[in-house]
Amino acid sequence: MTDDATSVEGAAEAADPQSAAANFGFEADVARLLELMTHSVYSERDVFLRELVSNAADACEKLRYEALSDEKLAAQAAAPLVTIALDKDKRTLTVTDNGVGMSREELISALGTIANSGTRAFLDKLGKDKDAGFIGQFGVGFYSAFMVADRVEVATRRAGEEQAWLWRSEGKGSYQIAPLPLEEAPAVGTRVTLHLNSESDEFLDGWRVENVVREHSGAIAAPIDLIAAPGEEPRRIAEGVALWTRPKSEITHEQYVDFYRQLSGQLDEPALIAHWRAEGRTEYTVLAFVPGARPFDLFDPARTSKSKLYVRRVLISRDMAMLPAWLRFMRIVVDSADIPLNVSREMVQKSPVVGAIGKAIATRVLQELKKLANAEPEKFAEVWKNFGSVLKEGLHEDPSRRDDLFEIARFASTKSGEKTRTLKDYVADLRENQTAIYYLVGDDMKRLRASPQIEGFRARGVEVLLLDDAVDAFWVTSALGFDGKPFKSVTQGQADIDSIALVDDAKTADTAPADVADLLSALKETLGEYVDDVRASTRLTDSAVCLVAPDTGFDRQLSRLLAEHGQQAAFGKPVLEVNSRHEAIVALATALRAKGRDATRDDQFLLLDLARVADGEHPIDAAAFAKRLATLLANKG
Repeated sequence: MTDDATSVEGAAEAADPQSAAANFGFEADVARLLELMTHSVYSERDVFLRELVSNAADACEKLRYEALSDEKLAAQAAAPLVTIALDKDKRTLTVTDNGVGMSREELISALGTIANSGTRAFLDKLGKDKDAGFIGQFGVGFYSAFMVADRVEVATRRAGEEQAWLWRSEGKGSYQIAPLPLEEAPAVGTRVTLHLNSESDEFLDGWRVENVVREHSGAIAAPIDLIAAPGEEPRRIAEGVALWTRPKSEITHEQYVDFYRQLSGQLDEPALIAHWRAEGRTEYTVLAFVPGARPFDLFDPARTSKSKLYVRRVLISRDMAMLPAWLRFMRIVVDSADIPLNVSREMVQKSPVVGAIGKAIATRVLQELKKLANAEPEKFAEVWKNFGSVLKEGLHEDPSRRDDLFEIARFASTKSGEKTRTLKDYVADLRENQTAIYYLVGDDMKRLRASPQIEGFRARGVEVLLLDDAVDAFWVTSALGFDGKPFKSVTQGQADIDSIALVDDAKTADTAPADVADLLSALKETLGEYVDDVRASTRLTDSAVCLVAPDTGFDRQLSRLLAEHGQQAAFGKPVLEVNSRHEAIVALATALRAKGRDATRDDQFLLLDLARVADGEHPIDAAAFAKRLATLLANKG
């Protein structure tokens, strides 16, 4: 715009201020803004202590950096220390540091302007976007003090200066700054005094303050001392060194165990400890534990992996969902300087960085579990016993991890006895002409081992996986297979195992009596309301009957689970398979020929009920079943 145009516009505005464009600054009710900041940004009141301790730690780091290039400051840069002092009589909580301190101008800039971070300004001055040593970014954490205090006083002396200052405010829109006599000021650094309000008595108790510090700030770079009452000796409550930041060679097994117990709240010893630092585009440190015992709430729908997330050694989240649900038994600590934060620091923003870290940790955890399985199989067997049912959820929920999970998965089978087998073991023992991995799903291992559906497979030496976890009914339907072999349920469709040779001591398949065909026809008519079909079985050797699912659709267990949720009609009726060589079937076929269908109706229903009971279901009509069984016993006499 030219000068002439500017002058014309100015003249127009002067002539008619209502019609001309103009610029205005936002107006704010600062008192109201402070109230919103201190009561809306943070959901938990105890975070004020975390914020003040973080600021104190930053001040110590700033002095250390400045002292590198200023010999005068080097003489003042003592060992960093943060001290918290309580005074119940005066109702004060004081946080003191021996850091860089603030000048009058810095007080106005840092504490007189909301969201103006001194740390951010310092990093900009250094020409850095981030640094692992600094915590504060937004310039709002200090104001959290007004959640618990009616008045806040800040006494400070800038390193290298002879003037000290006192900043004070009641958090109602104004503040005062006045010179402070040097004898009343810290020798170097800052002293923040909170005059606690009537609702904050808990923060005058030493044990409460210690717990908050240990949880939120126990890993910051500066040691923290607590003076629980005037005149008491300082007591060290944080050493200023986080366990996960130390080299693994300097950490004993006992120290790892103690830390795990504090982290998990359990008294067991971890079954696996993994400690590593990732470097590259995103840098972070992880300390991960597999518990040695199953937590009582492992299957609580609300349970997560309970990951503790730190950013620059300051706790940001107690319960961050860093890992997928199928690793919810893990106890981990993650510390990174690369994670973006929101203003309150209580919730990490949803970002690609957080997602990438979580995926990388899950990959590393699986690698560590593989190593344990190969190096210490007996120890891993206990891990699988405790958490295998949860890890198998990943087979269904996370197809991209399926191959890795298959490598560590362990299964009971008809060949495993009291132990478990891997899929690699299973494939290595395939019988000649066997083209599938067979499985049986249920909710009771004893019933699975005694199931009539596996009789024909056992007679041919074909191994069957016995799956008794609820998730098993789902992952086997979505998994394509393993090592080129598909998964196939022994309770669905035709068995298709006639081409597999019988083992030496197995029963041979005799030709079924001709009149059994009439029985099959009668059973179809009598039981048509309850079964989709009745057919001669190739999978039964010892039992008279069993139920299987139709050739298409879902297997028996999944159909049963869906039926429990009101979806039975959508999945059809089962198929009744009959062992044509069983003496009970031959006897019933003979009775049918001699007496007719009506006279043998109860016996036909009894066969169906027997199949349902063997499959873990109730008889169709319990009273009728009892009556038919009693009649059968009476006739035996």
